[in-house]
Amino acid sequence: MREIVFDTETTGLDPYQGDRLVEIGCVELLNGFPTGNSFHRYLNPEREMPDGAFKVHGLSTEFLRDKPVFADVCDEFLAFVGDAPLIAHNAMFDLGFINAELERCKKALLQRERLVDTLMLARRRYPAGPNSLDHLCMRFSIDASRRTKHGALLDAELLAEVYVELTGKRQSSFGLIDVQVGATQHVVLAVRLRPAPLAPRVTEAERAAHRAFVATLGEKAIWQDYWAAA
Repeated sequence: MREIVFDTETTGLDPYQGDRLVEIGCVELLNGFPTGNSFHRYLNPEREMPDGAFKVHGLSTEFLRDKPVFADVCDEFLAFVGDAPLIAHNAMFDLGFINAELERCKKALLQRERLVDTLMLARRRYPAGPNSLDHLCMRFSIDASRRTKHGALLDAELLAEVYVELTGKRQSSFGLIDVQVGATQHVVLAVRLRPAPLAPRVTEAERAAHRAFVATLGEKAIWQDYWAAA
């Protein structure tokens, strides 16, 4: 299944109070694994950048001045996401800004039903939190050292790794891949393994107890055979 993990950066918190998109980053997953395909654009918000937002993502008015406006990349963005499920952290925030821009372009809005919110997934799995992207990266030993400021593409890449951990798609899986060899098509079994094996859950003491139990069963079987033959 094809899925799109995405993130946005903005000038503020409310798209209906004058705040605009300044960056969109999307990465493609296929059956839970990154394909390497991505969509990334900086956008001219057609307004000044507030100091508070600049401190979050570091995108200045001057840097964005010569970037395209959303209307210039709208069709390319919609073609990339297609009809795939959309995965984001605190997804309604990002969807609100994207839909506000689509509305300005007189395009059909993205439907809420397509969203998968990783913040909600994390809260259900870890109700005590914290469940920010930084904390989830630490929880799953995902290297987020490059994240000195928020950035839509980098955050989408990190979130993709968090998402496959949250949903268990990092586990080993089997898939059938068609391979063309000459004029003959073969089906090859592909195995995707975890980057690092899970720590064993059975202790050495439990293993020793199991071996002793099995040995006891063996002795009982010998005596049962003896008395049956007697």
